[in-house]
Amino acid sequence: MFLLLPLALIAGAFWYVTGGNVMSTDNAYIEADKVGVSTDISGIVKSVEVAENQHVEAGQVLYSLDDLQFRLALDRANAQLGMVRNDLNALQANYRDVQAQIKQAHDDIDYYQTQFQRQQNLLKENYASQSAFDTARRDLQNAQQKLASLNEQLAATAASLNGDPDGPVEQNPRYLDALAQRDEAARQLDHTVIKAPFPGIVTNVPSIAPGKYLEAATTAFYLVATDHVWVEANPKETELTYVQPGQKVTVTVDTYPNRQWQGTVESISPAAAQEFSLLPAQNTSGNWVKVVQRIPMRVRVDTSDGAMPPLRAGMSAEVDVDTGHVRGVPHALAFLFGHALAGE
Repeated sequence: MFLLLPLALIAGAFWYVTGGNVMSTDNAYIEADKVGVSTDISGIVKSVEVAENQHVEAGQVLYSLDDLQFRLALDRANAQLGMVRNDLNALQANYRDVQAQIKQAHDDIDYYQTQFQRQQNLLKENYASQSAFDTARRDLQNAQQKLASLNEQLAATAASLNGDPDGPVEQNPRYLDALAQRDEAARQLDHTVIKAPFPGIVTNVPSIAPGKYLEAATTAFYLVATDHVWVEANPKETELTYVQPGQKVTVTVDTYPNRQWQGTVESISPAAAQEFSLLPAQNTSGNWVKVVQRIPMRVRVDTSDGAMPPLRAGMSAEVDVDTGHVRGVPHALAFLFGHALAGE
């Protein structure tokens, strides 16, 4: 019995010196991607295609809205697009017609200019009357004014065609605007059918039913991912001395006490949790008491083994991080002398 005491002390000292490489915390919870399913348009629920707690795949239809008003809007936008195309084609035809009229106006001016000069010469020789001369001058002035008017009309038509009367109609701003309105109507019609953005399980589905009116961006129900989960741990700051991203982690969940999941430290928060609180603690008073802070740490969990039970968001967990750093003799001596001094 006298030999057992030193053996026990030696064994305890060896365990203490070679231990300490695992950092453990039970302040950890399972997290998963979750999203409130909604759409950016308002409408009446037409049908709900899923049930409560049903597993869905990415792209599977969840629910749909009554699409009548959106189909009518798309038909109207298509009709408007056709009318804009016809108007632009008519403007191009009118532009070519005005060009022809301008060419004719130049010919008319040449003719009336010749007539005016002839009447002017005849009037000087007293072979033509003043009335004939005035008529020739008026005809020339009218032709010149008509040419000026046609040039203004041609410029206005060219401006309506974006300065490129011979360019394709599909590049005209009016056509592009009508096309964008048609595409927006088609997009809204497409968004009347709401699909799952990722695989997971739907919950709170009974909150909607056919006939219910949903405002745009209103959450209908929730979708929780099942293929991407992680652990959100909050160890003490004093426990993170040797913890680094990439270190191996063993995860146990309270729901499945006899199962273990493997993972790695994915990241460690750059700030303590209280730094993001609405009212951070102010330690400026004279009776300040030091409080050990919690540093959020994210652990990536390997869920590739299909034989393992499912992990659900919110489950309590415990993580053991293998830091690879043992206490060693110096740490043990500091521990012993610290306790000895405290005893004195």
